[in-house]
Amino acid sequence: MADLQEKYQKLAGEYAKLKAQIPVLKKAYLDEQGESNKLKESLKEKSQTVRKYEQEVDSLTFRNQQLSKRVVFLQEELEATETSSKKKNKAQLKAAEESKGQHEEVIHASQQRAKEQIDKLQEEKAMLEVHILFFCAPKRRVSQGAEQNLNEVEKNLHSRLVVATKTIQDKLPFIDTKIKEVNGYNLPTHDRRHQLRAKELITQGTNLVGELVQGLSNFFTYTEQRSKIYPADGVTEPISPLNINFCKHLHENMIYLRPVEQSLRQFANNLHDDSLTILETASELQDFAKHFNHMVVYMNKLLPYYISSLEAENAVSSCTATLESKNKDLLQSLKRLNDVFNKMDTYVSILATQSSQGVNHPRTSHPKFFTGLSKSIDDLHTAVKEVSKHYNSKVSLEHQLPTATKELKRTDECVVASLISLVTNTGKMAAFLSGNLDFFTTPAGYRTRGGSASADDGGNVSRSHPVVNTFRQRAAQYLSSISKPIPESVPHCIAVQNRKTLYSSAESKEGLAKQLSMFQQKLTKLEQEKEHYILELQLLKIKFENEQGKTKQLERDLEKASVTSSSGVSSVEAANSLEDHIEKLPAPSDSSRRSDSVNSGHYIDTSMLGQLETSSVTKNDHDTREQLIMAHYSSRINDITLKLQQADSKTVNFHAEVRALQKQLKIAEKEKDIGQDELKLSNQSLAHLKDELQTTSRSYEGQLSMMSEHLAGMNEKLAEQKDEIDELKQQLTLRAAASSKSSKKSKK
Repeated sequence: MADLQEKYQKLAGEYAKLKAQIPVLKKAYLDEQGESNKLKESLKEKSQTVRKYEQEVDSLTFRNQQLSKRVVFLQEELEATETSSKKKNKAQLKAAEESKGQHEEVIHASQQRAKEQIDKLQEEKAMLEVHILFFCAPKRRVSQGAEQNLNEVEKNLHSRLVVATKTIQDKLPFIDTKIKEVNGYNLPTHDRRHQLRAKELITQGTNLVGELVQGLSNFFTYTEQRSKIYPADGVTEPISPLNINFCKHLHENMIYLRPVEQSLRQFANNLHDDSLTILETASELQDFAKHFNHMVVYMNKLLPYYISSLEAENAVSSCTATLESKNKDLLQSLKRLNDVFNKMDTYVSILATQSSQGVNHPRTSHPKFFTGLSKSIDDLHTAVKEVSKHYNSKVSLEHQLPTATKELKRTDECVVASLISLVTNTGKMAAFLSGNLDFFTTPAGYRTRGGSASADDGGNVSRSHPVVNTFRQRAAQYLSSISKPIPESVPHCIAVQNRKTLYSSAESKEGLAKQLSMFQQKLTKLEQEKEHYILELQLLKIKFENEQGKTKQLERDLEKASVTSSSGVSSVEAANSLEDHIEKLPAPSDSSRRSDSVNSGHYIDTSMLGQLETSSVTKNDHDTREQLIMAHYSSRINDITLKLQQADSKTVNFHAEVRALQKQLKIAEKEKDIGQDELKLSNQSLAHLKDELQTTSRSYEGQLSMMSEHLAGMNEKLAEQKDEIDELKQQLTLRAAASSKSSKKSKK
């Protein structure tokens, strides 16, 4: 076995070597075959040349024979002529000798005259040389000076040329028309009517795309509602997890659909009447293509869920075979719809990428792209019609089943209505693009510096860069800002004075702030002293009332004593005892401060309102003083609490008002958003109505023009028929007259 394996490996190696040599040998064979063919062809050519040369040699030999015969004939004629000419030459020789002698005499005379002229000319030449030597020295000096001046001028011009070339290289702009890439940044001139027409068509297309997005959103939303109630409604039967995910993805439809409309509407809003809009400059179409691709990916993601949902409907016991076949037809039409959207995505992305610099598609391919997009939109209209047709037939069969609920019927009607709106919208889109396909496929004639772009240019003209429109708008804004009148400025002296005034006012402001803080401190001290004096006044009033009570009590005692006593001594003693009692009353001392109130009779009350020095005589006075202080502080506390409660109530009221205002603001913002949405919808409906009005007016105008042309043709036909009738009448009258004449003749 090992020997066999080794032999097999050797054979495999040799086979591999031979297999590797086969293409080499084949190539060598083919090369040799080609060389042999070349040699055969060269051999044929050489044999042809040899035959050609042989024919030429034969013709030359034949020609030589003819020439030799001709030479012999001419020699014979020459001999005959020589014999005859010798006789004539003798007479001619004598005449020639005579004429020669005369000629020599004339030549000799002319030579003498020429020698004399030469001598004169040599003398004149000598005189002229003397004159030249006399005048040549100053001329030489002048020529040398002129040469020096010429050298200086050349140096000066050379230096000026160097400076000029340097200035041109540094300061002057370069000639950018020679470079296609750089020439694309130049501002192109274009047809303004073409731009207005392009803006109008883009706006119409944007409205149609918005209607398409709205129709798809309605279709997805109603499909979500239908999936929640059929085949399982979630009450009697639980909804499958797959159907839950399907509903979740359908609920997210506006996340993918709304950016498509918004990006295209933003592109349409950013268009200007005075700027060129072509595929090379429409860079914002890339955002639309990106969002459209996201929408198509989203629809491709929904297709498997559609398949599983229809399979679940087919698995229901009440599903008939006819309904199952309708579901299959609907599934096929949905697949075709997704294929059409993928095809549209391809064309949209190709058209959008024309504004990027890395794409090298020639302008001659743009009509093909638009034609392909128009065909794909026609296919979209056909696919949507098929979906609507199959869904309508499916729904009509489902509604005949006993398990169909009212809610399912209402939802199916909504789905059918959304599909009908999609059919209408796609039909409008197909008619719009096919009707304006000539405009889209015809290249916009614009001109850049050093070239122009038209239908016959091909790819030799520089492409306009996408940033040209942005630069143009910025330049226009800059020029408009420059053209605005300059506001009046303040003179320098007034500005300096205002600056000094500002600094002085700032310094005075700081001084006033310091003074204000000092006055605030003084005000707090004065308020403390005021409280101090108010407390002292109240205590003095209490003392005064106590003293009044004591004096009244003493007066009563004196009256009683005067009544009871019968002698003057007793009254005097009573009076002395009263005076002694009054003198024994302890008086306040100024020197003793912050001592015990019982021993010294003085008390200092220190609080946040200030210091109060009081003198208490008795224990009752001390109690009343504390009660008064407590009453004062309690009244102050009550006032402060009342003010605090009022402030709290005001803050609560203000907080409630602020919350109410905030709620009103939110409601107003919501109403504003709703109003803006309604305004957008109304604007969209207005634009839609305007488009319909334009289309109807155009159709009516076309019909009227056709009717007028038809009437004109009918009038021409009627005139021709009238002329024919008149001719026939004349012919009839002539025939009648002729027949009457013939009848009269026959009677005669």
